[in-house]
Amino acid sequence: MKIGVLALQGAFIEHEHLLCDLGAEVVQVRLAAQLDSLDGLIIPGGESTTIGKLATTFDMIEPLRSFAQTKPTWGTCAGMIFLAKDIGIDRQPILGVMDIEVNRNAFGRQIDSFQTDLKIPVLGEAPFPAVFIRAPLVAHVGAGVDVLATLEDGRIVAVQQGHLLATAFHPELTGDNRFHRYFLSGVAAGQD
Repeated sequence: MKIGVLALQGAFIEHEHLLCDLGAEVVQVRLAAQLDSLDGLIIPGGESTTIGKLATTFDMIEPLRSFAQTKPTWGTCAGMIFLAKDIGIDRQPILGVMDIEVNRNAFGRQIDSFQTDLKIPVLGEAPFPAVFIRAPLVAHVGAGVDVLATLEDGRIVAVQQGHLLATAFHPELTGDNRFHRYFLSGVAAGQD
């Protein structure tokens, strides 16, 4: 399986290492032509505004949107924002392919970052150590969007819509590869 990691900005190398450890062939995606041979794509955390501006500069918005409409795509943190249909502002380039409304920086500034254990049934019984860094939050989900994880107070932090996956947190920073395995074996393998 060949998985791309959007490498315009952000925490892409950590995703690459986990994917390689799981046996996937990984491509750092910086040009639209690199999308052609991929089975799936991860849009990493970082700065969503910067990712959108760079994707615009390199004429990648439409190719990324087309890819995400038909192929498995996972957005983590800033990647979740980039996938969402609604982020509350219209001046930031996004793909708008996932029927979710996202609040950017919902937990505050960098100093407010935290880690918590989440119950995520699709990953098994053991809690998942979720790292939140200036994280977004899913404020609303549309029809066909499954909630995979919430905080204890019910706020939504992981969702799936068919072949699209989004997490408000950074699974690539934990050393726990279960979310990457889930993407490879479930979402990217065509099993919803």
